[in-house]
Amino acid sequence: MSEFRASLSLLEYPRPSVAVDTAVLTVAGAELMVLLVRRREEHHAGEWALPGTFLRERETLAAAVLRSLRDKAGIEGRVPQQLHVFDDPGRDDRGWTLSVAHVDAVPFRELETPLQSDDVRLASIAAEADLIAALPYGHADMVLLAVERMRQDYAQTPDPAGLLPEPFTLKELRDLHEAVAGRTLMRDTFRRQMEPQLAGTGQMSDGTRGRPSRLWRRGAV
Repeated sequence: MSEFRASLSLLEYPRPSVAVDTAVLTVAGAELMVLLVRRREEHHAGEWALPGTFLRERETLAAAVLRSLRDKAGIEGRVPQQLHVFDDPGRDDRGWTLSVAHVDAVPFRELETPLQSDDVRLASIAAEADLIAALPYGHADMVLLAVERMRQDYAQTPDPAGLLPEPFTLKELRDLHEAVAGRTLMRDTFRRQMEPQLAGTGQMSDGTRGRPSRLWRRGAV
C-alpha cells in the first residue's frame, strides 16, 4: 500500500516547465558568431534570443530542439548536442523553468538561407559581447558555455564541425582556428599539431604572391 501511495504522490510534487535552447555557432568574416532569432512571442517580444521552445507532452528533447530550429530559425538537418541543464529558478520571470541547452557548430554556407530572414541574425562573440550579455532567460551563460565547448573541440582536432570547405590550406585552417580561439596562434606549433591529422590531396593552391601552398583534407594520412 505504501509503494502504491508513493507512486501516486509523484503527481503531487511541484514540477517545472522544461525548455530547450540551442546555441548555433559558426565562423563568418574571420569571427566566431552565434545565431540569434527575434522573439515573436508576447514575452520579450522583438528581442533577440537563442532559438528555443518548451517541451510538449510526450516529446523528446531532441525532437523539441529540431522543431525549434526549424520553426524559429529555418534550420533543418542538424544534430545538436546536449550542453548543460540550466536550472536557476529565477532564470525565467514567467515561472519555474529548466532549460536543456544544446550546441551545434554549423558551416556558414548552411546558414545563408536562414539569414535571409529579418528575424534571424548572427552576433559576434567578441565584437557584440554587450548584446549577448543582455540576452533573456540566461541565454548569455549558454552562449559562453557553448563557446568554451567549441574551443575545447578545436584545440585538439583540425575541423571537427566541418566548417571549412575542402580542400584547404594550412593557412586557411589556422585562420579558422584563430577565429574560434579568439586569439593568434603560433604558425609552427599549429602546423606540427595539425598536419599529422590531415590527409594531403597531392595538389597545390594557386597561392598568393607566387607562393602556392599544399592542399589538405580532414582525416589522418
